[in-house]
Amino acid sequence: MLEEPDQDLYQESPCHTPAPNPQSAIPNPLDLVQKIFEYTVDAPGGTLSIANTQNMSYYYHQKFRSIPDLMTCLEDDYVCFFEAEMQWERDMKVNQEIVKIVQERLTVCTQWEGESHFQNCAGEYQKFKEVAKAYQTKYGDLGAYGNARKCLMKQKQRMITERTLNVVLRRFQ
Repeated sequence: MLEEPDQDLYQESPCHTPAPNPQSAIPNPLDLVQKIFEYTVDAPGGTLSIANTQNMSYYYHQKFRSIPDLMTCLEDDYVCFFEAEMQWERDMKVNQEIVKIVQERLTVCTQWEGESHFQNCAGEYQKFKEVAKAYQTKYGDLGAYGNARKCLMKQKQRMITERTLNVVLRRFQ
């Protein structure tokens, strides 16, 4: 068992705090100003902030309803176009963050393992290659002004190219 600590080295703290000794009977004017400020400015604002926090929803808990992509919008449905555009921007930001997180994990593993990071970080490197390739396939070559429509056209072009390559390859087999 543990021994009792040495009382000479570890003295006990005082049990009671000494009471303040006022020097004069005249009240301090700063105390009066402080009380006036608390009751006129600070207290009403505090009750309002407490009332607002009860119904507050935090941004990272915000749930967006599922928006269909641009292909399902009707021809003159501009609201659907706008919603699909905003959904595409949110998806792009989420995918950018995924790439950043995987890249940070790879960097941490590389720094941690040192010279042997080629063997020990092979899984992280492979995951980063997959994520970066998927991001580049979807959002690459869109430029600074990429939007949902350009991304959709790029996807359609890629699908047409894959289909024609499959047809051409079947002819030569």
